[in-house]
Amino acid sequence: MANLKGTKMTKNTAPGKAHRRGITMIDLARMFPDEESAKKWFESILWPDGERFCPHCGTDNNHECSHPKMPYRCRDCRKYFSVKTGTVMANSPLPLQKWLYAIYLELTSLKGVSSMKLHRDLGITQKAAWFMLQRIREAFAEMGPDVKFDGPVEADEAFFGGLRANMHAKKRKKLKGRGTVGKTAVVGVKDRETKMVAAKVVRSTDGKTLQRFVREHVEPGATVYSDDTGAYGGLTEYERGTVKHSVGEYVNGHVHTNGIESFWSMLKRAHKGIYHKLSPKHLQRYVDQFAGRHNVRDLDTIRQMAMVTEGMAGKRLTYKDLIKPNGLPSHARPPADELTERGVSGSYDTP
Repeated sequence: MANLKGTKMTKNTAPGKAHRRGITMIDLARMFPDEESAKKWFESILWPDGERFCPHCGTDNNHECSHPKMPYRCRDCRKYFSVKTGTVMANSPLPLQKWLYAIYLELTSLKGVSSMKLHRDLGITQKAAWFMLQRIREAFAEMGPDVKFDGPVEADEAFFGGLRANMHAKKRKKLKGRGTVGKTAVVGVKDRETKMVAAKVVRSTDGKTLQRFVREHVEPGATVYSDDTGAYGGLTEYERGTVKHSVGEYVNGHVHTNGIESFWSMLKRAHKGIYHKLSPKHLQRYVDQFAGRHNVRDLDTIRQMAMVTEGMAGKRLTYKDLIKPNGLPSHARPPADELTERGVSGSYDTP
């Protein structure tokens, strides 16, 4: 990429992911000092090899023009476009330089960045920052593994929702059962060989739902480690290993689920420490975000930024679509009168 030539990025020497080549804030300011440099970088990612394609009809028969917001015009369909057109950034009035900084801050903040912090850092409204972050999360939606895991894999579930003690007394009385009742479930698998993760919000943690998820992401014959819940008992086409969490057993030789539980820990720390509330309505985007970040964490920062930008292409998320009802509650817990001991059948789709 031409705009990176001559730019010396910081080589981390600290523990952890020290092999990655990172970018400091000073590096970023030098690399992208203005809107033009940010524009050239986005174009180099979305239109590689210098071939600029019309996002409306797909041809490369276009030219530069003097339109104040759309610098290019297609000769075939006669429509104007910019590098934002045909991506989740479409129709955004925010400059590309701010989009680039938002992507950087999201990727380099270990537990994510809140809309309140982004609004202060970029000088935009909190509403605009929240919408911006949701659109960046949309880019992570298809960044998961494109092949099934060969294993060994660890399978586990996590639950998200407000504390019962913080609920109004009337709502607490309607909850039947304890523990995870009233919370939203997420199922995930982590491949020990590749260290990659796949995760999905589900309505139920019954055997049918969990086994279907495992089969979607793990090759038959692989070894699957889980706790001793009976929900995974029907995975007869896999080698199985279980730890008995119910009696306090968490490690038995190579059998444990510590890897996937570490992923849940990071997501829950972000929930409690950064976002404070993850509603069922938008939870899948946050799950996609953290799974995607986990899966690219070994790459250099600039490559991570490029992958997120590539994930923006071909997607669209308007504010109207973002806030409209999608059948899922927008508060931390589902309505108390809709709850059952283990939820209902089916799975939450990405909003």
